[in-house]
Amino acid sequence: MSYSISQIATALGARFEGDGELSITHASEPQDAAADALAIAMDPKYGARLSDGKAQAAILWDGADWSELGLKAAIFVPRPRYAMSGLTKMLDGGPEIAPGIHPTAVIDDSAEIGANAAIGPLVVIGRGVRIGANARIASHVSIAHDTTLGADALILPGVRIGPNVAIGDRLIAQPGAVIGADGFSFVTPEKSAVENARKSLGDTGDAAQQSWTRIHSLGGVIIGDDVEVGANATIDRGTIRATEVGNGTKLDNLVHLGHNVQVGKDCLLCGQTGVAGSVKFGDRVVLGGQCGVSDNIFIGDDVIAGGGSKILTNVPAGRVILGYPAVKMETHVDMQKALRRLPRFMKAQQSAARDEK
Repeated sequence: MSYSISQIATALGARFEGDGELSITHASEPQDAAADALAIAMDPKYGARLSDGKAQAAILWDGADWSELGLKAAIFVPRPRYAMSGLTKMLDGGPEIAPGIHPTAVIDDSAEIGANAAIGPLVVIGRGVRIGANARIASHVSIAHDTTLGADALILPGVRIGPNVAIGDRLIAQPGAVIGADGFSFVTPEKSAVENARKSLGDTGDAAQQSWTRIHSLGGVIIGDDVEVGANATIDRGTIRATEVGNGTKLDNLVHLGHNVQVGKDCLLCGQTGVAGSVKFGDRVVLGGQCGVSDNIFIGDDVIAGGGSKILTNVPAGRVILGYPAVKMETHVDMQKALRRLPRFMKAQQSAARDEK
């Protein structure tokens, strides 16, 4: 596929200058750009690299002199990163999934497959499953019984979707994602050392040596519209009620949601974040990479947690937090400054004590 500069500018809602009919086939960093590439140089620090490549057109920052940079055309965008979302969508051809149903797919007779769905090799679809229109399902995907998948879904290779899962429209599930596995829930006949330690904040008490007994997962998973689930991310089923993920929420690679978790709308959970059971999120919560969330707490709307934060208690709406345990970000910064000063402070105290002697 190729696009003219004017077509790209129109799609991005941006303005262009120069030859609007100039054709490009792909995007490139400035120094690597071929003559048919659109160079991405949306900041002055990247503009100097245009001379190292062969680009005739580029996306530039407002105020750039495109002709002085040796270009034949340029597109100007006020918010570069947002423009990247539109440009990459336009240029992304997506995975190659042949239309129709591959002959090696195994589909239960009771399953309902929507119009124009594409189902790849070695896919297994169970009893009572309903697949929405225009869904694209790549190879080696399994979808268990009584699950519903909305319209325009993109399910990439190796995804596993369990039973009694209800998924809205336009889901994107990256390779290896697992939606609807059993929750990790075990109990002992009598109070365990873990229960005693949690109640006492450290004392295991006189708990007997016991084996763990499984609590089975009877609930499902409910996922809204426009959700993305990253590679090897996992969403466990609820114990009785369903685990829920709200509209527009995005889960990065290796994110884990435990049983009964409820995630609000438009949340962003970054890589390797782990959320224990029965946590409830508000809307628009952002957790940086490798965050950990303790069970049975509430995180309010618009909370932002820096990477590596360990959230052990409820967090009110709108708070920005960091650290282990997570506290207000400004408090964490003050604590770290004080910690760095501690050796100097101790030396000063020791010196003062020697002087007194």
